[in-house]
Amino acid sequence: MPPMLTPAAGSVVPARALEPGREPALYDFRRPTTLSREYSRTLELAFETFARQWGTQLTARVRIMSQVGLESVTMQTYDDYVASLPATTTMVLCTLEGMQARAVFQFPAAGALNWVSHILGSPHPVDVPERKLTRIEQTLVRNLITETLEDLHYSLGGMLPTSIAVDAIHYNAQFAQAAAKSDLMLTAVFSIRVGERTVRATVALPGEAVLPQLGEGSPVQVEDHAADLLREHLPQVSLQLALGITDAQVTPAQILNLAVGDVLRLPHPAHRPLHLSVDGQRLGTAAAGTHSGRIAAVVVSTEESQS
Repeated sequence: MPPMLTPAAGSVVPARALEPGREPALYDFRRPTTLSREYSRTLELAFETFARQWGTQLTARVRIMSQVGLESVTMQTYDDYVASLPATTTMVLCTLEGMQARAVFQFPAAGALNWVSHILGSPHPVDVPERKLTRIEQTLVRNLITETLEDLHYSLGGMLPTSIAVDAIHYNAQFAQAAAKSDLMLTAVFSIRVGERTVRATVALPGEAVLPQLGEGSPVQVEDHAADLLREHLPQVSLQLALGITDAQVTPAQILNLAVGDVLRLPHPAHRPLHLSVDGQRLGTAAAGTHSGRIAAVVVSTEESQS
């Protein structure tokens, strides 16, 4: 097992690892578009307010204790958003004044039918398969979402100055076509608990409807800054450093005939510094020693890899 380097003079120390309990965030360098931290937090606060309003509104309409919790807020293309949805689901498309792209309220049809049953007076949850809504059910759901849109407009405040209204209901995510595939969407994911049943729902708003109101400058980190972001995060990557000697070439016969007391000759002179490598890539040489009671190494030379 290679010795661990300690922070002796001239030594190299591995970068710090990810903090315990902290989940790494995925980043797709093919589509390097993400919300900056400042604007992400602003939107999270607004959608958390909306979640509380939505839960209160559901409780009043279905007459069953309901809770809505925010899970995440992300920025993604409409194509990626649709790809994350079930093939069959309920999508309520909403128009925004002066915009071609539409907002989306998405939730399982089974969840919507359970809400409808409570609205019609049933005190117990119902088990129904995923299916299209009848005209009466569509009317009740449209009315429910219309009231929800008022809460959304109130919660986002000045971030959503455009009027929004229910347009149509679709049941196939691939055919809904609320926006162009490359259009940016602000996607909020919610967990909705009505009585004993919990479903997952999403609200997707066109980025052009919200982002201009978030402040001066671009709230989105785009592809032009991908290289800078990569350089900024590289110093925080955890690396494995190792000290080693020159490899010795042996035959299978030598290995099979090894016995206690046998000596293997190593082609590494005792006076020569050890090889210093990072994740298997040669970095230079270092002399072995000790520091504060621990094995340490002092870097003697460095070399630039040509690979």
